[in-house]
Amino acid sequence: MANTEELQVTAVGMPFGTTETATALLDGHGVVTGWSAPATRLLGFAAADVLGTPVGKLLAVAPDARGVAAALEWTRDEGSWAGLVPAVTREGRRVNLGVRINAVTDGEGTSRWVVSAVCTQGVPWWGASGPVIERMFALSPMGMAVLDSDLRYVWVNAATARASGVPADQWLGRSLAEMLPGVDIEAVEAELRAVLDTGVPLLGREYVNQPPWKAGQEQALLASVFRLDDAAGNPLGLCTMANDITDRYLAKRRLDLLDQAGERIGRTLDVAQTAQDLADVAVPEFADLVTVDLLDPVFRGEEPRSALDPRAGTAVLRRAGLRSVGDGPPATAVEVGQTAAHPATSPVARALHSGRPRLVARLDPHSGEGGAPGPEPIARMREAGFHSLMAVPLRARGSHLGVALFWRGPRPQPFQDTDLALATELTSRVAVAVDNARRFTREHNAALTLQRDLLPQGAPEQTAVEAASLYLPADARAGVGGDWFDVIPLSGARVGLVVGDVVGHGIHAAATMGRLRTAVQTLAGLDLAPDELLAQLDGLIGRLTESEDHGGAEAGVVGATCLYAVYDPVSRRCTLARAGHPPPLVAVPGGPVHVLELPSGPPLGLGNLPFESTELTLDEGSALVLYTNGLIAAPGLDADAGIERLCAALAGPDRSVKALRERVMETLPANPPDDDVALLLARTRALGAGQVASREIPRDPAAVSDARAWALATLGEWGLDELAFTAELVVSELVTNAVRYGSPPIRLRLIRERALICEVSDHSSTSPHLRRAGTTDEGGRGLFLVAHVVQDWGTRYTPEGKTVWAEQPFEPHPAALAAALGDGMAAG
Repeated sequence: MANTEELQVTAVGMPFGTTETATALLDGHGVVTGWSAPATRLLGFAAADVLGTPVGKLLAVAPDARGVAAALEWTRDEGSWAGLVPAVTREGRRVNLGVRINAVTDGEGTSRWVVSAVCTQGVPWWGASGPVIERMFALSPMGMAVLDSDLRYVWVNAATARASGVPADQWLGRSLAEMLPGVDIEAVEAELRAVLDTGVPLLGREYVNQPPWKAGQEQALLASVFRLDDAAGNPLGLCTMANDITDRYLAKRRLDLLDQAGERIGRTLDVAQTAQDLADVAVPEFADLVTVDLLDPVFRGEEPRSALDPRAGTAVLRRAGLRSVGDGPPATAVEVGQTAAHPATSPVARALHSGRPRLVARLDPHSGEGGAPGPEPIARMREAGFHSLMAVPLRARGSHLGVALFWRGPRPQPFQDTDLALATELTSRVAVAVDNARRFTREHNAALTLQRDLLPQGAPEQTAVEAASLYLPADARAGVGGDWFDVIPLSGARVGLVVGDVVGHGIHAAATMGRLRTAVQTLAGLDLAPDELLAQLDGLIGRLTESEDHGGAEAGVVGATCLYAVYDPVSRRCTLARAGHPPPLVAVPGGPVHVLELPSGPPLGLGNLPFESTELTLDEGSALVLYTNGLIAAPGLDADAGIERLCAALAGPDRSVKALRERVMETLPANPPDDDVALLLARTRALGAGQVASREIPRDPAAVSDARAWALATLGEWGLDELAFTAELVVSELVTNAVRYGSPPIRLRLIRERALICEVSDHSSTSPHLRRAGTTDEGGRGLFLVAHVVQDWGTRYTPEGKTVWAEQPFEPHPAALAAALGDGMAAG
């Protein structure tokens, strides 16, 4: 029967009364002196077999003398003992007995023991005995408590007392509000009373509080609550069982914060907004105040350089992000946009210099951390209620970008190493996003500079229209677009007006815009009709796209829209054509604003599709409005509604084009547009009868002298006698060429505008060419002389033929004229 097991002497309750009880009597030495019939039935030994035998002979475990002595001593002191005892039957079968020993003292003071035993085989002793249950609950590692019907504590187990550091007796009689501060007591009590009323248990409920034994730190509990009933089913109170899941709860909060940072940080390519996103994410979930300071070059998109000023020994940064709990940051905090000078001994400067984050768990104005973040000393921040600080450098792709500061003030718990690890993870994500925004800012600024350099810097000298323009770059998130406009002086006092929009954004779009603007100026100088000019542009874009594709460019030219108009102040005729561009508007003097119905035409770049021109007469003083799609496009607003809004801004009494521009600007949203905005306003002018003179010229060599005489007379009427000599030469040469080589009818026209313009038209398409005559040539020197004495000259073609024109400045230079005549004589 003997083995190495030890006899159990732990006092626990046994399920007596649930089965037949065997009884035996023992003397003071543990010898059996009495044996009952139920004992015989239980173990199979008759009384004669066991009387006078030590009780140990009946056990399956050899009793340890110390164990038996301990059991007897326990019985003597407590009056009884209960426990599990292994025994053997007469057949040698092992059985587990639930044993209770009661001490009995005779009149002489001698102790005897009454032993009661039952077989525990098949009996749920662990659920049938109150003492066993009580001890099981008391020893449970899970926090357990019992509340009465008034929701006051009447019992807590040892685990609850150990976890809280509050002795069990100090829980008794206390309410939930006293023991669990920091939770919504009304909501919790409502849930517990519902369990009391319905008997339906509350399982797996998470509670977060700030108990006093946690020094203000949060504690998370996963609790289950069930009702305790008496034998009649009447509710007595509640039993709560809770596990401390604070570590899991904090880990989940960190993961949630990182997920939130992943969703919010990096959505924009704006440096300052990205920095502000970090502050918004971290407050109030993680810190009570967060500031983000960046180096100045980062805001401009430049490569960051050292922030340490070697002369002053400080790190100078600019605040890009700021967020605080409560009503706002303390008065000592540097505002967004202001610079902050950090002493060399401050956590900020040290973090920048070393590239490693710094944790100051408890701020001490007299510590070795020096004076401190920004111009405000640590002492001031201490006075403002802040007691803990982390300085984490923002570093990406080998460059230091700035520093993020995390402060705690209202919440009492200081930052810990786990908080520093989380802050480092957050700032590493932000640093990459800030560097991406910096790089985008650099490219955006370069594209914007290129685009502005390619746009006209001022209105050219011309009198056909009074012009005003507006250009607004798109929101930086959309990138620089390819919008452009231009005012191009043309021959015959005319003017070309153009507005275009290249598809796409970025440097490529801006460069393509510059190419197209140059092409339009060149083609306009050839006096092409608007539809012909658009056809030439269409072919140019096709060639550019093909060359980009062959060159393997990342972004080829996709297309563009354009509107080109030519206005003649003499006839007040305006010819327009558009290629997929929004239609122009016309504000009639003293009248309404209406949309010009022009054939839309395909966008440029589709190739081999026709364009159509429309010609109309404009009243003097009419405002011609050309614009790009960004002006009429807005979120939730279609193009027609945008055109109506623009018409409403242009309507009303007559205003200057600059005043009209201001009216249009007032209607634009306050935020930067999603697409570039280009607007060109041109108020038409007309040349009066006193500025234009013309006459028919017969095809007769003798008519040349009459033409000269008429021109001299006209100049005399205009008070331009000082131009007579040069004008006589120009008229003579141009009329002679027309009479000799042209086709009638021939017309001579003089225009007095910003220069004296001489035009000779005929119905021949043959164009004169400037050449240098040989020594023996009898002719060919006329245009050579004209080219030297005039400001400009050229040929434009009309549906009927051609017009050769020359512009003569009002203040001729005699030296230039003499030189021209000398060159002509030398060539002859």
